[in-house]
Amino acid sequence: MTEPTPDYSVPALDKALDILELLASEAGGLSQLEVADAVGRSTSQIFRVLATLERRGYLYRDRQSGLYSLSTAMFDLAHRHPPLRGLVQLALGPMRDLSAIIAQSCNLSVLDADRVRVVAQVESPADFGYRVRVGATFSVETTATGAVLASGAASDVRQWASVSSPAGLSAAGYLSRADPMQPGITDVVVPIVGRAGTTAAALTVPYIATTVSAVDLNSVIAAAVATGQVISERLQGT
Repeated sequence: MTEPTPDYSVPALDKALDILELLASEAGGLSQLEVADAVGRSTSQIFRVLATLERRGYLYRDRQSGLYSLSTAMFDLAHRHPPLRGLVQLALGPMRDLSAIIAQSCNLSVLDADRVRVVAQVESPADFGYRVRVGATFSVETTATGAVLASGAASDVRQWASVSSPAGLSAAGYLSRADPMQPGITDVVVPIVGRAGTTAAALTVPYIATTVSAVDLNSVIAAAVATGQVISERLQGT
């Protein structure tokens, strides 16, 4: 006779995971009642779980609306994980070489839900440059980096990121366009392609054209494309 499988479930943990998984799939926030209905619990059953997740920094509750949404704590946990650390480690050397060649800064970004998040940055060796803080987030739909990340992402990721018709790349495999938020900057973005053939990250050069710029835009594009290829090959293990 087969022995019954022991039940080692932890109800409070089940509730917490149900809530995190629910909010991860929501573009906006949810009220306590909406969360309770969605996970099939009463508000009294999830009240302490929500309070604990908020206290630990995994949830953010808007003080005006009372709506709950995920914080970036889950992102921070995920990006302590070796795959992202490995991506950054593989990319930083070529990024430093690129920055030295073009005398401009460059950064590496990934999709984080419906935002673009910067995960690595190398400053310009010149006396001037455009610096982007590691951890900063930007819109997917309005930035060149977001367009490149969404263009090469799997269809389910595009849906998750709320991007339906991302802009395509040039025939040479890059996107170059004026930054809508920063006058005088041209964003040059190259996809970093992983083993699955989808875009795992994006290499961005926020190119500043001035009378003392050491390298012209076309040369910057060529160097960025070559660097993107190097990082992609490293990521693919080729």
